[in-house]
Amino acid sequence: MTAGVGGSDAATELDALRAGGDRLTGVEPISQSEYRGRLALAAALLREHGMAALYVNAGSSLRYFTGTVWSPSERLVGAVLTAEGGLHYLAPAFERGTLEGYAILEGAMHCWEEHECPYRLLTGVLQDNGVKAGLLAVDPAAPWFLVDGLRNVLPPDLAVANGAAVVAGCRERKSAAELALMQRAKNLTLEVHRHTARMLRPGISSAEVKDFIHAAHQAVGTDGSTFCIVLFGPDSAFPHGVARPKTLEVGDMVLIDTGCEVHGYLSDITRSYVFGEPSARQREIWNLEKAAQQAAFNAARPGSTCGAVDAAARAVIEAAGLGPGYRLPGLPHRTGHGIGLDIHESPYLVPGNETPLAPGMCFSNEPMLCVPGEFGVRLEDHFHVTDDGARWFTEPSPAIDAPFDD
Repeated sequence: MTAGVGGSDAATELDALRAGGDRLTGVEPISQSEYRGRLALAAALLREHGMAALYVNAGSSLRYFTGTVWSPSERLVGAVLTAEGGLHYLAPAFERGTLEGYAILEGAMHCWEEHECPYRLLTGVLQDNGVKAGLLAVDPAAPWFLVDGLRNVLPPDLAVANGAAVVAGCRERKSAAELALMQRAKNLTLEVHRHTARMLRPGISSAEVKDFIHAAHQAVGTDGSTFCIVLFGPDSAFPHGVARPKTLEVGDMVLIDTGCEVHGYLSDITRSYVFGEPSARQREIWNLEKAAQQAAFNAARPGSTCGAVDAAARAVIEAAGLGPGYRLPGLPHRTGHGIGLDIHESPYLVPGNETPLAPGMCFSNEPMLCVPGEFGVRLEDHFHVTDDGARWFTEPSPAIDAPFDD
């Protein structure tokens, strides 16, 4: 049996996790001073790009810039930041008290009644603050109906523009506080992975394993899993799962991909290993996956491009006779994605992406290998770019026989 896999049960492993105590003691959320610094940087980027103001919609962008946690919906909730640094919140009038309770930073509150047009309110806020012409940068995550609504009411001299240069210009490079929150989240998820591997048994369903993982994430102090993928045997060749997953059998490849949240910042770690003794074929593909992951890591240096990191992983895979490109057996998707407040955010480690890596950028490293009809192997750890190279948040699996170094 693969070391650290099987031999226990769910109750025993949950008790062991709970015995570890509160893993979030001493973990500090993002400070007000950091939020103010983010707004100052965004205002500077607006001026640099010749834009008059930025609208950020409810969701991760509103949380990033103001600390306000609010889910997006069909009702406009967001904030406007002018190039001079003024902050203005917008919300339905009946939500005013709730939004004020969630707000971290002070700012003028502007509200609209249900029968009123929120886009006209936003336009009025802009004009009242001297923004009557030029470009309004809009959060790239804002839905089309919002952008269209704005375009229909803005005066002729004021136009909407993609705000990615400002939003990504701030969010792509993480601060020390952000890195610390992500580190804690990833540490917790890797701990959950270890205990999950031990509770596996023949005949267990993917649903049972998902339930355990959710409870395990709660046991270490989080609200539970933010997502979870559990695949056995041939199902593991499908990166994001199948409609009717099989139960676990001896000799199956196991693929588990899951994560949690700590003060909004996310983890996302995948482990692949065999329930039983690995076959020669499983060992070959697993070792190739590990080599591709390491090649991508080695290529991740300041100034190198996102596309070059992807190319480094593919070169290893194609030299072994898989692929080329996205062809199967091989790597059917990009090598990695940015991560922070969103599980997938820019920039992406994908062919052709000429974005240069810079200190503070964070990425998944997951050049998955899919062998249709047999199995798939995804080893996913994350790294952040430093001044002199990349640094792992979590150490990769050492070997197929001992995926957790147990």
